[in-house]
Amino acid sequence: MIDYDKFLNKKLTSVKPSGIRKFFAIAEEMENVISLGVGEPDFKTPWHIRQQGIEYLEKGKTRYTSNSGLIELREEISRYYKRKFNIEYDPKTEVLITVGGSEGIDMAIRAMIEPGDEVLVVEPSFVCYKPIVEVCSGVAVPLVTKQENEFKLTPDELRGAITDKTKLLVLPFPNNPTGAIMTKDELEDIAKICIEKDIFVLSDEIYSELTYTEEGHTSIASFEGMKERTIVINGFSKTYSMTGWRLGYALGPAPVITQMTKLHQFAIMSAPTNSQYAAIDALKNGDKDIEKMRRQYDMRRRLIVDGFNKIGLECFEPKGAFYCFPCIKSTGLSSEEFCEQLIKSKRVAVVPGNAFGDCGEGFIRVSYCYSIDNIKDALKAIGEFVNEIKSNS
Repeated sequence: MIDYDKFLNKKLTSVKPSGIRKFFAIAEEMENVISLGVGEPDFKTPWHIRQQGIEYLEKGKTRYTSNSGLIELREEISRYYKRKFNIEYDPKTEVLITVGGSEGIDMAIRAMIEPGDEVLVVEPSFVCYKPIVEVCSGVAVPLVTKQENEFKLTPDELRGAITDKTKLLVLPFPNNPTGAIMTKDELEDIAKICIEKDIFVLSDEIYSELTYTEEGHTSIASFEGMKERTIVINGFSKTYSMTGWRLGYALGPAPVITQMTKLHQFAIMSAPTNSQYAAIDALKNGDKDIEKMRRQYDMRRRLIVDGFNKIGLECFEPKGAFYCFPCIKSTGLSSEEFCEQLIKSKRVAVVPGNAFGDCGEGFIRVSYCYSIDNIKDALKAIGEFVNEIKSNS
């Protein structure tokens, strides 16, 4: 018998699988499950975007693009960031088209992190940052955000975590799983510390268009002195409901983008060609689609937060993304116990908060990118579940 362990990367085998996918897999094996677990919009990709992809397939535009992606798409992304966030990027040297935002995160961390480098990871947060750092033999240092601070990163928390080994700060706002955002003033305080302490920032802005405040999203790269030390990750999955098209992008200083492109060249070659053509149309003609979807998410957001608070599961108001993060500590169950018992007894799937870092224990992540009917049915079932727990205690 072959001893596979001696052939496998020990760093990789020590990484735990995603806690999100565990409950998604359970839901797939059961019938009539209401799944509020996966962060995938229930909207179809707008027709004009699909039509553009189809048109270019019919034209036979199916060859590789350049490693960096279609120059027309990179130019449109540059115009988009100038128009939306007042940041100018050179489409030839400062933009890389990736296979989803996730690849951009992977390429950025791998291009920058060496053994022993410390990476500050705001938590709770998306599941991929810490494992990628660890596979690179870096040290992922959790920056724990708190409900009483609306899960924002505070200047004191950042200062207290920085050491002489700190190289990178992962800044994931609007946040998955909490729905937290950072205002312009709050980000400015963080930017000043990053400049003072000479650390780089990986700003994951995949939910930038899903911000439910009048101020809207601010990119940390927009502050003086920050574009030079920030890699921005964004994409089309959440904003344009293009999850299956697998298309994202990275923006940043040319020396870093050059090394990321080198990795991308060896590992991927180029992002899907027809997805790139479709994305050009999304950027040019998709503003009305964004606004329509954002209004729908905002309505669902208010419904679900109010629902959880009425059930008795305290839920702070998320102002970004399409998740809420209710506290389930009052039930006496752990996050995993709550989720396992809920799906088995009520056929409702949500994700335990500790899948997003140890500090997520005592919370659950609930996605509201589903229909109003599904949300209402899920809230009713969760309310019954919580009442049963209380009556049995």
